[in-house]
Amino acid sequence: ACVFYIAYLFTGFIVKPDWLRIGHEFVTPQLQFKPAFLIMLIGVVGTTIAPWMQFYQQASVAEKGISIKDYAYSKADTIIGSISVNLIAFFIIVVCGAVLFFGNSGTPMNIETAADAAKSLAPLAGKYAALLFAFGLLNASLFAASILPLSTAYSVCESFGWETGVNKRFVEAPQFYSLYTILILLGAGLILLPKIPLITIMLASQVINGIVLPFVLVAMLVIVNDKKVMGEHTNSRLNNIITIAFTLAISGLSLILAVISFTQ
Repeated sequence: ACVFYIAYLFTGFIVKPDWLRIGHEFVTPQLQFKPAFLIMLIGVVGTTIAPWMQFYQQASVAEKGISIKDYAYSKADTIIGSISVNLIAFFIIVVCGAVLFFGNSGTPMNIETAADAAKSLAPLAGKYAALLFAFGLLNASLFAASILPLSTAYSVCESFGWETGVNKRFVEAPQFYSLYTILILLGAGLILLPKIPLITIMLASQVINGIVLPFVLVAMLVIVNDKKVMGEHTNSRLNNIITIAFTLAISGLSLILAVISFTQ
């Protein structure tokens, strides 16, 4: 599965993009207060730091029974994973920009199907680009189909005080497994509907994630700064500043998008 993601890293060097321009745009990004730009920006945030990740992360750590002495390893695991996923995301953006935008005579290519997106890997895989992309898409789909319903099942069941955990049998956590199964069936049923715009639905779901994210982060901030809950392990001042700044930024983007959408 990693081959698919690493392929973008190699393709990023094969297409020989303008690294000076990329570096300049990375350091001095140009914000455009247009609905299309804001929707894509919020969607990128929503897919990178999705609300479901916060629920799954805490549920996974709690179920593993990680002690305070092992917390540093768990934190390092999260940091390494975050850096890795953003590095790959960076190269995906670079490759898609070089191949699907600048490689198309400066005219943006409309990405309406997975086959369109697969063309970004053509410089590396050639005629096998579609096959490589299909393999990666299958991997991502299976991951999403298993983890996303799982995080929802965790959060809902924990809210009602029901038993949770993949290590438990069905008779020990019937609500957890029932909800998990129902969510998988609903997701599978949706994508099997004929002629539905899957790319549009996918983008819309990420935008919704980005809009909902600040509410989740505010709730998390309240909990991680509560000494009755966290004891001596409350959030540090630096972590609070970073989280608050990010929350305000994504909230501001959502508000600007709403205002622009209603005024145009």
